[in-house]
Amino acid sequence: DPLPPPLPKKQLQRAESLPEQGPSRHWQGDPTPWAASSLSSIPPPHPPHEEGAPSSIPPRDRPSWGPKRPLTKSQSLGEPVARSSPSPSPAEVTFGTADGELGRLLESPAGVCGVLLGCQVATLARLSARIQEKLLGSEERQRLLEAELAGKGWAAFSVLEREPCCQSGDAWYFPVGFTFEQSQLVFAAKVPKPCCTSLGVQSSLGAHCSIQRLISRFTDRLPWELVFPESTEEQSQSPSGEEPAHLPTCPVLQVFISPEVPYQTLAGFVKGTHGLHRTSPGHYERLACLLLLQVCMGLEHLQVQNMGQGDLCPENLLLVQCPCLPQSQQGKEASLGLSLPRLLISSFFKVKDKQRPCSTSQEQDWTKGLAAPPTPVADELNVGMLIYQILHVDISLENTLGFRSNRLPEIPSLSIYSTGLKRLAMLLLHTDPCKRVSIEQARSILQVLLWGPRQELFARSKKSLTLLRNWVEVKRALLLLKFAENSAGVAGSPGLEEWLCCQYFKEVTEHTLYQVTQALYA
Repeated sequence: DPLPPPLPKKQLQRAESLPEQGPSRHWQGDPTPWAASSLSSIPPPHPPHEEGAPSSIPPRDRPSWGPKRPLTKSQSLGEPVARSSPSPSPAEVTFGTADGELGRLLESPAGVCGVLLGCQVATLARLSARIQEKLLGSEERQRLLEAELAGKGWAAFSVLEREPCCQSGDAWYFPVGFTFEQSQLVFAAKVPKPCCTSLGVQSSLGAHCSIQRLISRFTDRLPWELVFPESTEEQSQSPSGEEPAHLPTCPVLQVFISPEVPYQTLAGFVKGTHGLHRTSPGHYERLACLLLLQVCMGLEHLQVQNMGQGDLCPENLLLVQCPCLPQSQQGKEASLGLSLPRLLISSFFKVKDKQRPCSTSQEQDWTKGLAAPPTPVADELNVGMLIYQILHVDISLENTLGFRSNRLPEIPSLSIYSTGLKRLAMLLLHTDPCKRVSIEQARSILQVLLWGPRQELFARSKKSLTLLRNWVEVKRALLLLKFAENSAGVAGSPGLEEWLCCQYFKEVTEHTLYQVTQALYA
């Protein structure tokens, strides 16, 4: 007769207290199904099991393996008594990752190539987040500033300049000083012009590099020393000789405080760069692509927030200087006035539903000459208009846009970007609203214009998903190598353009590139 099975309690204690003997030797030849099921139901002893912990075995039948000291001792000696911890994901791997964890990762089905690709994407995401914090400041610091500014009025600020540093279509901006944590900070006091009602929804927007932020608001009497451009010719002093009589008719106004101090609008930039466009067309039109890219990224953010742009015109797009570049980066571009500024959208309205503000029927009536241009105009039309305006080509939606003649104004070919910008303008201003590219697609086209792939990639090899995937993987690796080389040299820290480039390569896929290149190089 076969021997009866051993007692469960004894077997479980021996299997755990003597792991060096191995479970296979102890359970070898045991025909009872209970033994195998019990062994498989033992939870991993890392961390050690404690009494009262949940288990698949009822408490009255569960062996008392939890408090056994030999199990803890065998674990501390590194004996393989249970399943090893899961391998880290490529996003968690760093140069300091232990070789044991790295070895398990390299044994995964993805292999070395998969590990490297995952690490590259994760590294680009971390770099992008660090550059963004440098450009915008930390969220924690902004919350502290908002709490410090709560309830304060003009008395808490010092007026740094009597005249506005920038005048947009809907507001004046005055630089003001504020002392915070023993340091003097410079903010912009935004004084809305009459009949501008789009500011009430602005503070609800999330932080974004292309969206103007507001960190405080208050209603107070304007300081007497502020000079408004419309009233400069009527300046006169009161009999006391102290207060000039050039304040607005309603001196008690709501004021908004922004951490970004604009120095110019896009309209002023375009007006002052005619000569620059002629003498350095390649540099200028690349800068135009970067500015348009910021517009598209900001509009995408607003669409996610169910918000609309109040009046997307050059007069309402603000330019803000980025943090000062190191001396080594202030080369030809800085000397030509080609340093890239941040572009901020500053005028908004709340969209009641998720449809575009301008209906298709309105546009169809307009294109047939049956109605005036719709208001507000769809974002796609606005961005298409901006392309012409930045490239110094006269255009008007109502008169010379070319809808009725089905022809758009000609964009001269001055650089490698001209043809692509012309193609994008045509796709955005298509007569049929259903055939226009979206803002998201326009953003992808601008990214391809800036960083590739260019058409010559397909000169020797037929375009395919494999070719595009390989291109993306190689470019990601080269971008990270570029960052490493710059950090070891004197090129300085990455800035706005590097952040925009990181945003592209950490998200782009071969499928997106296939569609975008089809539209761009058709």
